[in-house]
Amino acid sequence: MYSEILTIQEVANYLKLNEKTTYRLASEKKLPGFKVGGSWRFKRVDIEKWIEMQKAQ
Repeated sequence: MYSEILTIQEVANYLKLNEKTTYRLASEKKLPGFKVGGSWRFKRVDIEKWIEMQKAQ
């Protein structure tokens, strides 16, 4: 199922990163995310925009 909102595990898998690395990047505001009840969540469209920005650097 295609979800608009991703968990930290789903983003880590999508970016092929370790979950701890993904958590650290989110905590440092280097990945676009938000917390819901203490758990990180990410909008798929924001992650895709972030990837495009990283490619442009």
